Amino acid sequence: MEVMSVLLTVLLTIGLWDQTNGVSNGIGKTPPMGWNSWNHFACSIDESIIRGTADALISTGLSKVGYEYVNIDDCWGEQNRDAQGNLVARASTFSSGIKALADYVHSKGLKLGIYSDAGSYTCSKTMPGSLGHEEQDAKTFASWGVDYLKYDNCNNGGTQPQKRYPTMSTALSNSGRSIFYSMCEWGDQNPAKWAPAIANSWRTTGDIEDKWDSITSRADQNDQWASYAGPGGWNDPDMLEVGNGGMTMEEYRSHFSIWALIKAPLLIGCDLRSASSETLGILGNQEVISVNQDPLGVQGKKVSKQGDLEVWAGPLSNKRVAVVLWNRSGSTSSITAKWKDIGLSSNTVVQARDLWAHSKLSTSLQGNLTSSVDSHACKMYILTPTSS
Repeated sequence: MEVMSVLLTVLLTIGLWDQTNGVSNGIGKTPPMGWNSWNHFACSIDESIIRGTADALISTGLSKVGYEYVNIDDCWGEQNRDAQGNLVARASTFSSGIKALADYVHSKGLKLGIYSDAGSYTCSKTMPGSLGHEEQDAKTFASWGVDYLKYDNCNNGGTQPQKRYPTMSTALSNSGRSIFYSMCEWGDQNPAKWAPAIANSWRTTGDIEDKWDSITSRADQNDQWASYAGPGGWNDPDMLEVGNGGMTMEEYRSHFSIWALIKAPLLIGCDLRSASSETLGILGNQEVISVNQDPLGVQGKKVSKQGDLEVWAGPLSNKRVAVVLWNRSGSTSSITAKWKDIGLSSNTVVQARDLWAHSKLSTSLQGNLTSSVDSHACKMYILTPTSS
């Protein structure tokens, strides 16, 4: 498998392989970018928060750098369906209804996402899931103008996900609207092996937390599936915690850098209406985002490590390479990326650009790149070959 992964990466890099993953719905050629309500608000959501977040994506300029989805997570609906069996928005918190909310979000040039579950109830147990109602619910979502569905895995009666998730995929395809399909199966049944045929993204891990150990472990768990991702279908190590307050800015910068490199969905999880300038500076770094959104669509991965000092890298379009030097140790250390580990021949000369300093290194490099990196921090570069 490792040999095949390396071969595929080489073919992609030199343009001899046209990789197309994911359900053939024409969506998700690059990883989705947007916002989701769960990490910060959990069930404490209402339509005012959703509208305010849509406004904030515009006012902060984040919409201009690619963030387009405004995704409502669990707890948006009434506990019971209506007399016709339809899902109903909770009157106390979404009194205007989901269609009116979608219309508002669309008026901003953005897209609306919603949540359901491949079980009898959602994970909060406050509203029905879609198991057994897939066609009806998909048509309901389409009629409301929904653009994205996060589909969870709770209260499923023990039925295998391989049986439950394809049904919603078909229902969305038959709904009459293009809807990004995000499977949230938590990586239980190795979805990278079977989800590309039915979904645009699939969770490879359990739920993320706003903690350093959670970020590092999700990155490691997701890494083994790198060769399965590509345009149309993406590995998902869960949403961003940047700005929620549980980590340092250096740790958040590392979190964002690695998520960008591994082509993870970039779904903001903080309260954008009150986000600090430091948080917005991380989330809005266009150079880092460009790595995530690179059209080649090859997931970067861990290529070498020495203890807690790691090098992650992946190919980009136009024969470039993205590199992250990641210091997961407790002290400042020097980290070296060697050309043989990152897919470059030893005699290749490159110009390196530091994506957080927004500047080019003063001299060209050959053979390796070495830099001192602070504890729990990273440095991120794009290497552009100038000669070989």
